[in-house]
Amino acid sequence: MPITEAFRQAAIRSQTNGSRIPRAVPLLRSRPDPLHLHELTPARSARVLVTAFLLALLTGTGLLMLPVSTVDPGSTEAITAAFTATSALCVTGLVTVDTATYWTPFGQVVIICLIQVGGLGVMTFTTMLGILLARKFGLSTRLLANVETKSRGGARQVVARIVLTTAVIETAAAGILFLRFWGYYHYSPGAALAHGAFHAVSAFNNAGFALYSLNVMDFSGDPWILLTLAACVILGGLGFPVLYELRRHIRTPRRWSMNTRLVLLATPVLLLGGTVFLAVLEWNNSQTLGQESPAVKVLNAFFQSTIARTAGFNSIDISHMHPVSWLGLDILMFIGGGPAGTAGGLKVTTFGVLFFIALTEIRGGAAVPVLGKQLSRSVQREAMTVVILATGAVIGGTMLIMLTDESLGLDRVLFECISAFATVGLSTGITPTLPVFAQCVLIVLMFMGRLGPVTVAAAIAFGRRPPAYELPKERPLIG
Repeated sequence: MPITEAFRQAAIRSQTNGSRIPRAVPLLRSRPDPLHLHELTPARSARVLVTAFLLALLTGTGLLMLPVSTVDPGSTEAITAAFTATSALCVTGLVTVDTATYWTPFGQVVIICLIQVGGLGVMTFTTMLGILLARKFGLSTRLLANVETKSRGGARQVVARIVLTTAVIETAAAGILFLRFWGYYHYSPGAALAHGAFHAVSAFNNAGFALYSLNVMDFSGDPWILLTLAACVILGGLGFPVLYELRRHIRTPRRWSMNTRLVLLATPVLLLGGTVFLAVLEWNNSQTLGQESPAVKVLNAFFQSTIARTAGFNSIDISHMHPVSWLGLDILMFIGGGPAGTAGGLKVTTFGVLFFIALTEIRGGAAVPVLGKQLSRSVQREAMTVVILATGAVIGGTMLIMLTDESLGLDRVLFECISAFATVGLSTGITPTLPVFAQCVLIVLMFMGRLGPVTVAAAIAFGRRPPAYELPKERPLIG
């Protein structure tokens, strides 16, 4: 098919979707690729990402082992430094020591730098992955992908937008927290600024590290603190593509991509559902919400529902929650937030895709419609692959830790493993008491959870090859 005819057909289809043709024009010109994205292969992309994270992890571990990083004299143990560095770099929030009292200001600066590097690193990589996918296909598909993802400009411009978006949100949140700490809690200006900046970065990157021994339980009745942190967690969890698309087309929902529609549909459903679920189960629990006023109960139920996707802050005592509440948080943590953001988990788009697949199968349909568009079959396979691998990792980690100490209880161990793999950071309180082997298992789960789904998705997306032949089809019995 001639190029002009391909462009004409793609333009007609883009007009049908309510988009203007000029957005697709830049893809017809050869543009410089200063980041050499065209040379990236599945194996190379995985190696680059894993190597960069390992180098950052080793650097962070080394810095935290320095005597200047800890309050007590001497250097910290290697396992403690490695666990904290992994938790910070993978923006998880699980800790084996008290961040507020164990680490010096230098150590806390190292932790917050690791959080920022980890959050920006994966967010940038996954966004670049989207650009690569748009460039991988033919002209007609690329034109439609450009209209669909709104990815204008080169890789360098996209990275700049990510950094700018992060800086604006973190600065605004830090300003609000600074005013609250300084004006209401009477911190000194320097302390208020330090606490505001630390918690803003920790919240937007969905890390959950806090400069208080009880995390943020001391602020359980303060909506200024909790809602600011929750807003940062939600914005970071939406993902950069969604934030960028909302900034440009917030008043024209018909131009939103399928990714944005899925994220914006699932996010409020999970937030509201989690809030109601936790409020009902913990309403009369005297060790969590039972002694608070109704307004504070709802506030904390909403906060913990938000944090479960996926930051490690806690405004109530997680260790005293009802076991059914733990199970509900397990589900929220495993689902996680939006793709190409700072949230962990398997992402709401993955479970959204599985939901619409199941709905289509129940209705007896063939193609899978998703919010007015048709889902690609390759995406269906990607979603099921990621879920199966993640489930296997969590189950395997749970079994290994249970073998070290049977008295821990399945519900608590499963909670810690899901929290580690989904890079959430919530804990039932057993992580600091776990043996070294079990802590190493959690380190591996945090690393796999942060990079595993991304690298697996990249390998699947880039590794597709058109088959040279087809095998005979057959249906086994299902169910």
